[in-house]
Amino acid sequence: MLKNVGSSHYDNGQRDVYVLTRTERPQVGRATFYTGDFAELVKRLKSEKGKNIYCDGGAEVINELLKFDLIDEFIISIVPVLLGGGTRLFKDDRPEQTLDFIKVKTFETGLIQLYYRRSPFI
Repeated sequence: MLKNVGSSHYDNGQRDVYVLTRTERPQVGRATFYTGDFAELVKRLKSEKGKNIYCDGGAEVINELLKFDLIDEFIISIVPVLLGGGTRLFKDDRPEQTLDFIKVKTFETGLIQLYYRRSPFI
């Protein structure tokens, strides 16, 4: 991402950013490249005073956070491209979770974003 969009994508001066990676890298501005257990990172961040945690990631990240029940709200984006293969976003071996619908947002490009909150009831 640094090569494609530059460090300003991560370091916008408004928040701390953690980039999950398998390769250790030095911090860039407010962006920390994190190689540890990210479920533990999220638990630690949730215990601190502050605002929401925004996580943008694929199946591997999402499923690890789901396994430990660490996601409170979901923004699921539907991109108008049918792939011939790939990794499923929601994998097996995770607890069932009930979601409450919040809203839907549509874009002229055909992108649709579905907003859900984790239901307090199972």
